[in-house]
Amino acid sequence: MKRILLSAAVFALSATAFAQTKVADVAKFTNETIDFGKIKQGVPQKGTFTVVNIGKAPLIIEQANPTCGCTIANYTKEPIAPGKSGVIDATYNAAAMGHFEKHLTVKFAGVDEMKSITFTGEVVAADQFDKDKAATPVAPVEIKKDDVKDAVAAPAKPATTVKKTVTPVVRKTKKTN
Repeated sequence: MKRILLSAAVFALSATAFAQTKVADVAKFTNETIDFGKIKQGVPQKGTFTVVNIGKAPLIIEQANPTCGCTIANYTKEPIAPGKSGVIDATYNAAAMGHFEKHLTVKFAGVDEMKSITFTGEVVAADQFDKDKAATPVAPVEIKKDDVKDAVAAPAKPATTVKKTVTPVVRKTKKTN
């Protein structure tokens, strides 16, 4: 009986010792996907993913690897304190036209699981991008009566007085006798 209890205790201890920490236990991304929308060909776009440490120990980003050579990744190198946030910046070169969906794999220290984050968009030719941008109407701004009343009722800021130094002009005149 003692052997069975001892075996069960050893098994329980070893199971807890080998329990794997998951990304969801230590980190939370404020955004796992960034949509760039339409972007101009040849103009690199940068997206920032924010990661919050939800664990009890400092969080270290070991790697943030893009899945292709068209993307450059940079990330917070120092440990992220519990409750604080770090960033992963991804810059896409926008060389090839068309729709794209790119992934970065993120590895945290002490976590076996990898996290995949994504950015997407559509690269359009420079002339088409400029034409579409010029044709995009500016959204009208709605002004409400209450906003106008509040603006009118707000006390005006006092005017700033500017002192101006005037130098008198002295003209020489000829004396006539």
